[in-house]
Amino acid sequence: MRKDYKLEKRKYVIASFIIIIVAIYIVRLFNLQVMDSRYKDSADSNAFLKKAIYPSRGIIYDRNGKVVVYNQPAYDVMMIPRDVTPFDTLDFCRTIDITPEQLRKRFADMKDRRLNPGYSSYTPQKLITHLSAEDYGRLQEKMYRYPGFFIQKRILREYGYTAAANVLGNIREVSKTDIDRDPYYASGDYTGDLGIERSYEPYLRGQKGAEILIRDARGQIQGRYENGAHDRPAISGRNLKMSIDIELQQYAESLMVNKIGAVVAIEPSTGEILALVSSPTYDPSLLVGRKRGENYKTLVADKLKPLFDRALMGAYPPGSTFKPANGLILLEENIIQPTTTYPCYHGFINGGLKVGCHGHGSPLPLLPALQTSCNAYFCWGLKGMIDNRRSKYGSAAEAFEVWKRHLVELGYGYRLGVDLPGESRGFIPNAAFYNKVYGENRWSANTIISVAIGQGEILATPLQIANLCATIANRGWFITPHVVKEIEDTVMPAETVERHTPDIRREHFMSVAEGMRMAVTGGTCHLANLPDIEVAGKTGTAQNPHGKDHSAFIGFAPYNDPKIAVCVYVENAGYGATYGVPIGSLVIEKYLKGRIADNRKYLEERMLTSNTIIYSGVKKW
Repeated sequence: MRKDYKLEKRKYVIASFIIIIVAIYIVRLFNLQVMDSRYKDSADSNAFLKKAIYPSRGIIYDRNGKVVVYNQPAYDVMMIPRDVTPFDTLDFCRTIDITPEQLRKRFADMKDRRLNPGYSSYTPQKLITHLSAEDYGRLQEKMYRYPGFFIQKRILREYGYTAAANVLGNIREVSKTDIDRDPYYASGDYTGDLGIERSYEPYLRGQKGAEILIRDARGQIQGRYENGAHDRPAISGRNLKMSIDIELQQYAESLMVNKIGAVVAIEPSTGEILALVSSPTYDPSLLVGRKRGENYKTLVADKLKPLFDRALMGAYPPGSTFKPANGLILLEENIIQPTTTYPCYHGFINGGLKVGCHGHGSPLPLLPALQTSCNAYFCWGLKGMIDNRRSKYGSAAEAFEVWKRHLVELGYGYRLGVDLPGESRGFIPNAAFYNKVYGENRWSANTIISVAIGQGEILATPLQIANLCATIANRGWFITPHVVKEIEDTVMPAETVERHTPDIRREHFMSVAEGMRMAVTGGTCHLANLPDIEVAGKTGTAQNPHGKDHSAFIGFAPYNDPKIAVCVYVENAGYGATYGVPIGSLVIEKYLKGRIADNRKYLEERMLTSNTIIYSGVKKW
């Protein structure tokens, strides 16, 4: 009985060993045949050469149908390493105008799996990119001398205008992260980088095609496999029509030369962005071709940061351009009426605290307060909302949360959702922020009074400030700002053109708009008073603890049928009326009239030739 038991046990042990060995073979065969593509690549490459056919990238037009971005052919030298035989490297280098050292480095980089994760000696690999037409022509005549090499046609971008670089973006070679994220891409492909090229990449890129060629026993191409029955044609990318008016964009950029800041112009009724200027800027063609990497490094090293899109990413104190928003909230919360007056004897003075102001009549109701940009009026209004313990709020913190909620509805404190990458949310503090800084229930309106006039902790992007202006122009609503107007054969995504209606009554927007009109006809924005266009506006002089104040302006026109709303923000440029108002009014006039009136040419010339960078403390490289 004992002997039978040992035999039985040994039988199970042997069976287990057999099962383990069979399992190992199965796993190994699975890895070789399914998971590891090297043997499949080897087998396929002996019989076939698979060539990708790259589609034409979608063309980008401006709102008026002008071609802004189009395509030009480019040529890459490709190779299948296992098919390459000894060749005359000196002749090869002379033909494509590179040195033998450069060629050796390219071979090494191509085989380095850290730099080229998809490397396989059996599949096509990129050796040289962006051949010029001359180099392509010379090499094409000699291709028979270089077995294993072939030329791959690509598409590069060409620009019809040296403008809107921050809006358009560019294209670059894909990274490993891109390849891992999206199976569409393979090593050596290109993808959108920044701007429209990135955010609309799935529409612009199209679909790659494929051509399968058959080899003979010596590896020579004999023609298409089964007469092209398995080939796939490339499908071109979709064309885009921007909301940008490229000529207005160019004009606004010219006004911002030698200045740091941004200009944003929006069509209020549609949310379409007419111009989105970040200054300083750069020529988009710098990031095309074989010198892209070198030019990119130069732009990154520039201390003025031309790659930083100030229109979307710059978070600034809005200054007095914020007063219309505060006025709207105070009206809606019934803290003030349009006829409510507050005193201003050169500023807001309360409990030893003083916020300065400039000379004007006192006391004032709301509309003249907007007209003269009275600091004290909006400080008293915020104090009335935050510190009135008999009010409906119960505490300063609760009142402040209501105030913030209205600001968020007006487009502050969060990303608006523009169809471009990199948008900043700005910053609107909440009650918890002040509780942490000062202690719970240990702060009041006096503690945070500077936020009433767009200073202190309040930060906003030029896009958010322009959107507020568009909301006032519409008398109480806005559509998500966007830079693409149409996608060929495609409906625009709903979130791109979503309508938003803040919880503030229309009559309050009417009052604030009237105050902004008064600021142009007889107040701080008088330089924007055009004889045949009714403009409404508001200046802003934002205090800057790091240097000279920032100059800002918002405005819209025509007053009763708004076609354009503008925000101008110029860093270290002083009063809003010095640079913000002239530039904003010129942009409005140019868009609505197509030209600048003769009696305003002096203003245009001054903006075109002025230089505020000297005040910024930053020197150009």
